[in-house]
Amino acid sequence: MQTYNPSQVLLNGTRFDAIPSELARAKRSDHARQLSLSSWLLRRKRDGRFLAALNSEGTLRVLAPLKGEERIALSEFASEVMTRIRPSIATLPLTGLEARLRSLGLATDHYESRTGLSLVPEPSALTHAGADRYKRPLWLTDSASRAWQQMREAARADGVHLEAISGYRGHDYQLGIFERKRARGQSVEDILRVNAAPGYSEHHSGRALDISSPGEPAAEESFEKTPAFNWLTEHAANFGFRMSYPRDNPHGIVYEPWHWYFAN
Repeated sequence: MQTYNPSQVLLNGTRFDAIPSELARAKRSDHARQLSLSSWLLRRKRDGRFLAALNSEGTLRVLAPLKGEERIALSEFASEVMTRIRPSIATLPLTGLEARLRSLGLATDHYESRTGLSLVPEPSALTHAGADRYKRPLWLTDSASRAWQQMREAARADGVHLEAISGYRGHDYQLGIFERKRARGQSVEDILRVNAAPGYSEHHSGRALDISSPGEPAAEESFEKTPAFNWLTEHAANFGFRMSYPRDNPHGIVYEPWHWYFAN
């Protein structure tokens, strides 16, 4: 069995995840001290809030006020993290996802038949693949991370600079996108023209990347006019990547020249 390297791996759970403390930025002085004494920072996936720090001896220090049930669930997840052993399953169960979709008024059978998309489970662990444009840790599966690094280096050798805008995003994160857009008055149908329903985004797999280049706006159709896009069109397949949503794609998702998926 393989032991985790705490500086390179995100440990994933259905409600929480654990990221290496050295990759986190403390916003308060007391949190900074906790991070300096810890190996992992535990985070609530729904809103990205840091909840607790965990050291190498299993000591859990809660950093945010939690209700009883959530505190118990977090403690159970911390115990799981402390095994430091790669899980025997490659993906997480789709626990609670049906209820999330019902809250949006979406029936899975209807959505799947209409779009041709399938549910995408989340990996139980992801590899640190460097930083994205915004200096945030970029998380991908092991194989996608290696392919991304190789592809970026090959592009650089050809005088093209590729920037990652985002990689892995969880089910809860996708649900948050919908909730924020609905709060601004958008309908679910309008949102679905741009975003896949929670549970159906390729970003959940840890194998999808939104890519841009320096000076180019993120996730804009204008990316297709850049040397970076031309390079990807010609070379990305050599590294296992394909563009998921070309013009007039059968899924009903808008043209996304920036979205590339590692299919190998």
